[in-house]
Amino acid sequence: MSASEPPPSSLRLSDIWSISGPSDYKLHFARWNGHSQPLEVWARDRGEWQGWQEYRPTRDEFNRQKIFSLIQFYHEPDAWLFGGVFCVLERLSDRYVVTLSEEGGGFIGRLKLRSSYRERATRVNFENHYSSFEVLELLREPYTGRSFPGFENIDLSFEELETLVRTGRPDWKAALSSVKGIYLISDTSTGKRYVGSAYGSEGVWARWCSYASTGHGGNVELTALVRDPTLEYCRNNFRFALLEYRASPTPDETVLEREAFWKRILLTRGEYGLNRN
Repeated sequence: MSASEPPPSSLRLSDIWSISGPSDYKLHFARWNGHSQPLEVWARDRGEWQGWQEYRPTRDEFNRQKIFSLIQFYHEPDAWLFGGVFCVLERLSDRYVVTLSEEGGGFIGRLKLRSSYRERATRVNFENHYSSFEVLELLREPYTGRSFPGFENIDLSFEELETLVRTGRPDWKAALSSVKGIYLISDTSTGKRYVGSAYGSEGVWARWCSYASTGHGGNVELTALVRDPTLEYCRNNFRFALLEYRASPTPDETVLEREAFWKRILLTRGEYGLNRN
């Protein structure tokens, strides 16, 4: 048995989904493209996700009738989420014209498969991989973001924060709305950091919703960085973490004092950081 083959006792894709003509499909292994994680793209905007199937490079790689799309589930090794079957209607010189098929509709965003595929090519022949896919799980609902990991384990890219806010992920919203806190925004491009605090009626959740919407949350130094309304800079560079959290009844003065403490400790004022005061 080859290393890519699932063990005999595992459930394979072919056990639950019989595809009679696999050679009619191109397989799309959608993964990080240098700008976006396709998992977050799919969760936040299905139209944008369809654009990943419409993109045409120099070579005519989607040269079959259908596209079987998989989304790298980057939180777990070798995991892929089914993103739909797309029919190729036209092959134009600069793009493909596609439409989402009803085929496998109940599995979209729910079916997780295992594949150890790591080759450079992302658009390959489906029949070479169909029999090797192992079924990991079938989610109860289409993916809307990963589960809340606990306050001490929050480490979010801006793109993932966008997903959680746009989908209103209930576990994240409930947890972050219930606390006040001090948070850290890191700019991975420059290494500079910003410390902020959240102490309104909806706590950290409301504050972070503001960032997901604007990219800067009204902060002067961050506003200078976020000049593109598409928020591309934020998606490429910003990461969010929770430094400290307090129960809702905690006085705002206490939260502000702790914010000042973290600014001092992390040197986020002046040339080393993004805090002005």
